[in-house]
Amino acid sequence: MSISAAHAASFYKEVAKEKLIWSIRDAQGFPSPLSESGRRSMPFWSSRSRAELIIKNVSAYGAFEPVCISWSEFIERWVQGLTQDNILVGINWSGAQATGYDIEPIDCKKNIEAYLKNNEI
Repeated sequence: MSISAAHAASFYKEVAKEKLIWSIRDAQGFPSPLSESGRRSMPFWSSRSRAELIIKNVSAYGAFEPVCISWSEFIERWVQGLTQDNILVGINWSGAQATGYDIEPIDCKKNIEAYLKNNEI
C-alpha cells in the first residue's frame, strides 16, 4: 500500500469515527491549488494535528489556520458546493509538497458512508 493509500484509509476511518473533517483557511479563503490532473483540489484532513503539520511544514500554507467542519455540514453543503465548482477533495495530504489522493467529492462522501455502514461506528 502506498503512503497516499494509507493516508486515504486513515482519512475514511478517522472521519467516520470522529464525524469531523479539517481544512485550512487564510484571509483569502480555502486553498484549492491545481492538481496534477489540471483540476483544482481542496485539501481536507481527518484530524486537526494533520492539518497543523501541513501549516507548520509547508511554507505555502504557513499563514493558514485549521478549520473544523462537521460531517453533517460537509455532506449537506460542501459536497454539493465542491461538485458545482468542479473541485476535487484532497485527502490527508502530507509531506513537504502537501500531496496525496484527490477524489470527487461524492466519492469521498460515499467512501466514508460505506465505512460507517460496514464498521458500525
